[in-house]
Amino acid sequence: MTENSSIVPQPHHSLAGLAAVGQAANQAAGRIVFAEYRESKAANTLRQQDAALALFAEFLASVGAAPGGDLSTTPEGWRGVTWGLVTAFKHWLKQQGYAIGTINVRLSTIKSYASLAFKAGALSEAEHSAIQGVTGYGYTEGQRVDERRDVTRVGDKKAAPVRLSAHDAAALKNQPDTPQGRRDALLMCLLLDHGLRCGEVAALMVDNIDLQAGRMTFYREKVGKTQTHRLTPDTLRAARAWAASGDMPAAGEPLLRKSRKGGALGTPGMSKRAITKRVEVLGAALGIDGLSAHDCRHYWATHAAAAGTDPFILQEAGGWSSLAMPRRYVEDAKIANEGIRGFGLEREAHP
Repeated sequence: MTENSSIVPQPHHSLAGLAAVGQAANQAAGRIVFAEYRESKAANTLRQQDAALALFAEFLASVGAAPGGDLSTTPEGWRGVTWGLVTAFKHWLKQQGYAIGTINVRLSTIKSYASLAFKAGALSEAEHSAIQGVTGYGYTEGQRVDERRDVTRVGDKKAAPVRLSAHDAAALKNQPDTPQGRRDALLMCLLLDHGLRCGEVAALMVDNIDLQAGRMTFYREKVGKTQTHRLTPDTLRAARAWAASGDMPAAGEPLLRKSRKGGALGTPGMSKRAITKRVEVLGAALGIDGLSAHDCRHYWATHAAAAGTDPFILQEAGGWSSLAMPRRYVEDAKIANEGIRGFGLEREAHP
């Protein structure tokens, strides 16, 4: 959709013109509200939302209530959806063994699209309000749910991140002086020292790195903004080694190269899947099981928060659209008994 001309009412000259034109405008706007919403979302977000809507459609069909249209594009698909069905969907996901984090994300998607259906006139105000009142599971609730069921790992959300120490991070960045080792050192520095998302690393081009200025400029698709980071000493060192080796691709090409058997490098460009697998392999080599790129981002944010980084600065540097996540990292990094007196703690020097 390029313009909104399709919803501009045509001239109407009857006595009831305003009411008629208003109703016609509502109907036209209802037809495009889904398209406008989806146009503003990143491709990765749409993939996640479509997966949630497909699961909801599967659930509805399983209880004999197949939707009357495409849930992702039409208001008609939402006619007849009630808060009871949404609540039942939440419990169905739990019974299927989906991770608590996955259940919460899927439920959030359903509520977002229900709001679109409400705007389009497919849901009543009362039903829409009731659907928005269906909540996911909090941390403690989720733990109790998991204690009472056998399968809890369906879906892509881990129950908790793999936590790394500063020693772990240093070891992950200290890779062998080989073609793959130099590539891996730069990869881990980008994840651990800059908190880049997996997709952001995959999208980096050689031109994004300015070795002379010691800076990196890159695009954050999730929030739709371009940022510049000053390279940390470790990242600058790894990037210079990568460039000096002759293995770094040419200008205009992806920054990293694929892996080949035997420790060699392939053509420019590592996919998100390849990066995810490589991080897992590098972690396993150090005895760290199940390490992911997001765990590295979690380490970066936690480490920065523990060092006293202002939440607003952390939000900007991490590419978050709100303070919710930075505040969580800051709260997690706090020493709960800081300031307690009478147990010798006042004699402890701060590290």
